[in-house]
Amino acid sequence: MTDTLTDQILDRGAVLLLANTGKPQTLVGCELEELDLSDIVLNGWVFDQCILKKSKFTSAKLEKAQFIGCKGGQADFTSAALGEAKFTGCDFNNTRFRGAHLTQVKFQRCKLTGADFSQARTFDIVFEECKLNDARLANTSFAKQTLKQLDLHNADLNRCDFRDSVFEDCSLRDAMLDHARFEGADLRGTDIGGVRLDDAKRFKGATISRAQAAELLAELGLKVR
Repeated sequence: MTDTLTDQILDRGAVLLLANTGKPQTLVGCELEELDLSDIVLNGWVFDQCILKKSKFTSAKLEKAQFIGCKGGQADFTSAALGEAKFTGCDFNNTRFRGAHLTQVKFQRCKLTGADFSQARTFDIVFEECKLNDARLANTSFAKQTLKQLDLHNADLNRCDFRDSVFEDCSLRDAMLDHARFEGADLRGTDIGGVRLDDAKRFKGATISRAQAAELLAELGLKVR
């Protein structure tokens, strides 16, 4: 069980007092905009419909925390511990997750445009129905996952592992795919438009549709009839 605080404007001191009780808290409709919460232990906390724009969670402990319907554009989770955390229906556009611990984290129906996951530890991370266009996801493993409704347009997917993954209604349009791996992947449910010829070879071993094959061949100036 958690204690609940509703519709409050909080400062760092107030959050520290709550954290020092040692009991997880549920914040509903609270405002923490631009608040510096670096290094605070917030394991198991629930942030429900909270304003977290530009909030700073650098090196905070957020194991098993939940973020539900939060507005957190440009927040900073650099080096935060977020193992088994859940993000549902949130807006975290242009948020930094650099170097964060993201083992078994789940993002569902989230806006993550321009989010930076560079150097994050992303073992068993899951994204569903998320906007990840322009996100930095290099070196992330999606192997053997079913990827549902992910917009990865123009995302940095260099060295990502998509082996044996299944794409359902996704977009890889204009994504950066240097050294990405797709062996055994089913790409028939994804938009691969704008893929450079040098990248097309990275789909070796993957399954694509006839329409997708025609689109790739069109890059060579060939027509399929």
